[in-house]
Amino acid sequence: MRTVLRRPDFRLLFAAMVASMAAESILLLALAVWVKDLTGSDSMAGATVFAVIAPMAFAPLVGWAVDRYRRRPFFISANLVAAVLLGPLLTVRDRSDVWVIYLVAALYGLSSITVTAVLNGLIRNLVPADLLADANGALQTVRQGLRLVGPLAGAGIYAAVGGWLLVTLAMGGFVAAAAVVGLLRADESGPPPPPGRRWPSGVGDGLRHLARQPALRRALVGYGLGSLVMGFTESLIFAYVDLGLRRDAAFVGVLVMVQGIGGLLGGLLSAAVVRRLGELGALAAGVTFFGPAALALAYPRLWLGVVALLLAGVSLPLTMVGLHTLVQRWTPPGLLGRVTAASKALISGPQAVSIGTGALLVGVFDYRLLFVLVGAITTAAGLYLWRGRGLTAPGAGPARVPGPRRPLDDEMLATGHPPRTR
Repeated sequence: MRTVLRRPDFRLLFAAMVASMAAESILLLALAVWVKDLTGSDSMAGATVFAVIAPMAFAPLVGWAVDRYRRRPFFISANLVAAVLLGPLLTVRDRSDVWVIYLVAALYGLSSITVTAVLNGLIRNLVPADLLADANGALQTVRQGLRLVGPLAGAGIYAAVGGWLLVTLAMGGFVAAAAVVGLLRADESGPPPPPGRRWPSGVGDGLRHLARQPALRRALVGYGLGSLVMGFTESLIFAYVDLGLRRDAAFVGVLVMVQGIGGLLGGLLSAAVVRRLGELGALAAGVTFFGPAALALAYPRLWLGVVALLLAGVSLPLTMVGLHTLVQRWTPPGLLGRVTAASKALISGPQAVSIGTGALLVGVFDYRLLFVLVGAITTAAGLYLWRGRGLTAPGAGPARVPGPRRPLDDEMLATGHPPRTR
């Protein structure tokens, strides 16, 4: 991680993402709290999260648009647009304005997909292939650290001062991110990458690439399977605290902090795990770690719960770094926006469904039984990924994936095998 942070170009991008992620971390929970404050309804507050996730349906279209333009100016524009989109929140006064929060949340969700798709391309432009895992690990470490303090800080700012300061700070974070990347001199000489096929056929190229490339296909199937039940824990953790530990719901915040500490540790270790096990191996480790963590939570003992949540925290950055590095290394640059957006949609979709399903099931079945189910399925998904780790074993993957419209890329898309390095 220190090696990649010594690169001046990546340091600028890193600083920009710290500002952007800080804005995001203080905003999302506070929006739900804001709706709850205006309406008094838990369900309407929860709908705020759905509003952020719903635009995932447009991910292939977003990726297609991203691939038609150079990454750096697109990143700058996306962050400035995100700042502008938050402006209407300053007009919210009472319950009749809740629709404004939902609209802004949905537009922000669309903006988040865009920034993620552009970011993968920027990292590919700035960082050599052997440092991609370090770059992704550095960003995940910051993201996990912000999860420890950001949501609580955002909720605290809203409670103490009101939504106007929260919105202003978040807008400032996105503007700062755009300004810092404006100083970046990314190597994007020449015309922008060819977009491939025109609308509408070109929109599905990202999904086709994921389906044809064996390593990416296995990653999405295995992680998608795990995501179908991982979201259950969003509701199960409350039953665990209430029925298992016999503590107030506020104690969930303590357990979330424990998980965040595990996330920091996982972020620091993720690059080393990718170098040792390969991208699929790191993804498999992350998904598999979630299995015993869930199984341990089926037995309500505080010390065991702390260990389980530390393990669950470690799992998240391992999965994210493994997946992002895999996509970056095994995708031609001209397809990277579409593949990133498509992979994000294919993971977030099952997660959204599982969150809603878990909320329903916890009212019908014993939470311990559901934790066992989560543990069994995520362990099976992890083992499925582990069996395919040879596809991305260290040294087996491409050192670089050339730009689109070159013969090697056509061969890669047709055969599903990465081009040989030269």
